[in-house]
Parts: sequence; structure tokens; C-alpha cells
Amino acid sequence: MSHNTPLSPRPLHHLSDVQRRVLTTRQLREHGVTASVAAERCRAGGPWQQILPGVHLLHPGPATSEERLLAALLYTASRGQGADGSAPGGGEPGGEAMITGLAALALRHFSSAPPLASLDHIDVLVPRTRRLRATGFVRFVRAGTLPAPQYLAGVPTAPVARALADAVARLTDAVLVRRLLTESVRHGHCEAAAVVAELNSARMLSRPHVVDAVDALLAEGRAIAEGRLYDMVRGHHLPEPLWNVELRLPGGPALGGVDAYWREQAVAVEIDARAPRQDEELWRGGFGRKREHLERLGITVVRMTPKKLRESPEEQAAVVRTALIAAADREPAPYVVVLPR
Repeated sequence: MSHNTPLSPRPLHHLSDVQRRVLTTRQLREHGVTASVAAERCRAGGPWQQILPGVHLLHPGPATSEERLLAALLYTASRGQGADGSAPGGGEPGGEAMITGLAALALRHFSSAPPLASLDHIDVLVPRTRRLRATGFVRFVRAGTLPAPQYLAGVPTAPVARALADAVARLTDAVLVRRLLTESVRHGHCEAAAVVAELNSARMLSRPHVVDAVDALLAEGRAIAEGRLYDMVRGHHLPEPLWNVELRLPGGPALGGVDAYWREQAVAVEIDARAPRQDEELWRGGFGRKREHLERLGITVVRMTPKKLRESPEEQAAVVRTALIAAADREPAPYVVVLPR
């Protein structure tokens, strides 16, 4: 068999262009290429190269970003078994594995993430039970439970919040961490709460540069949620409320601030942008207690999360409209003083 002998007996028409250029030793054998022939072709100056153990690049020269991603997934799928001796599951190139970290963010075109071609390593998220060793440009991130992958150009990729947490775990550049986190919310990739939840799960909220970035992230998330609330009210032709005000009883204590308040109907909207690290008991001692107090006074409080404002503004507008209409059937609420917040 010469260097120009085509692969056989199976044709490659069912494979994509990238998949035709990156094949494992087993795949080559299925196409009639023995291990010895593959080794001969991968010698210095040959037409092929071994990009990772057991994974071959069927052309000379540097691998493209797409080829490196596929090679990382093929290497992962072809190595090791679960702790119970079972083979890695799934019919995709990486089995249960998925791309995470900076590579996943680069795939999503994060402007703050380095381009794929410049990354020294590609992080692959795998089950904790997989017996795998990092090699070449492939590193492994292990998890007890894997999230459902999201496919980008056919590549299984970790959800944004998980990819961010895996990227931040390896970063010490405070400026880059802050840019990545704020970009995730500013460009609508995910909600701030989801990012903080992943960082909290990874026990990274004790790192000073991460804490500072999270504070900026939550402020960014709240500002975006407020903008969506404005758009919801005006886009669905709701009456104009008083924005961002403090409520208090005449001559009495402050009742707390709300993001929107319809004085005549005594309806308030408050955006719940609390961080997931705040437990339910702490929340009930703050937001929950304030809401209960306002509702005892006859003020209807509509709670909205940034996620609901992003994903279902029409439904949220309907909730507010229903509360405004229902106000006509309620006893008038006590007079409250409304101050700018």
C-alpha cells in the first residue's frame, strides 16, 4: 500500500471534511489501514502525523482548530473505561465528553476569550469515573454529574455557565475573569445567577479576584434586568409606573425599595437578582419578609427574575396586567409615601 492508496474498504462519504482528516487507529483499521502502515505514514516527512496517542491527522502541517477539537474528543472516547469496566457511552466522537473552559467560550465567539488557535490546551469535561490522563494539548475536567451538552457546529460543548466556571478555575488574571463573566451576561449567553451557582458549586467564591468579578457580574445582571423591565412595560403598553422607588409609611419606618410601583393600584414589581449563594433562610429574612409586610398592607408584589424577564417577557407583562386589573376588586391599600431610591 503506497502513500496514495485510498482508504478501504469503507468509503468516507458519510464523514464530514474534518472527520475525514482526523481518524483514530481503530477507524483507520476499519478502513483497511493497518497500524504498521499508519505508523509508516506518520514518520517524519510523511503525509500523515499522529496528533495525539491513537489519533492521526491525515495531512502534514499544523492542525486547524476544528481538527484539534475533534482530535481531543476522539482521544477521549478511545481511551479508558468507567470504573465499573464499561466502555464510554454515547455514539458521538467524545462519547459522554464535551468541550469546556476557554475553548468552549471561544466556540461561542466570546470576544474576551483567546481564539481557539492560540489555546495551548483544550479542556474536556468527562465523568469522574473515566480513567483518563492528560496528554498533549488535552486536559480533563471531571464531574460527578455532567450537564446536557449543547452542540456548536456539531461539537458537544458545555453550557456557558459551566464552561465559565471551568475556565475561571484555571485563571489568575483578575481582569480577564471579570471580562469573561460580565460578557456572558451582557451578550445574553446566560443569567448571572447561573454563573454564580456554578462558581459556588466549584467552591471558587472564596478567591478574592473571583469575588470582585462576581460583584461586577451581579451589578451588570441587575442593570440588564432593569432594562428588560422597562422594555416589557413599554413594549406591552402597560401604564407607566414610578421607577425605582422607596416605600414607607407616613411618619413610620421604611418598607423597602421596589423596581416599579403603580401607586393607584398599589402594585409593585421587584426584580429578584439575588445570588444563589444566599440560602433560602437568609432570603426569607430579607426579600421574603419585606414582601409579606407589603402584602399585609394590601400592596401586591410581583416578583420577577432576570431569567423570566429575558425568556418570557410577554408572560410577565400578563402577570402585571392581571394584578393591575384585580386591584379594582380589592380594598384600597393604606397610603404610603413614595420616594426616589
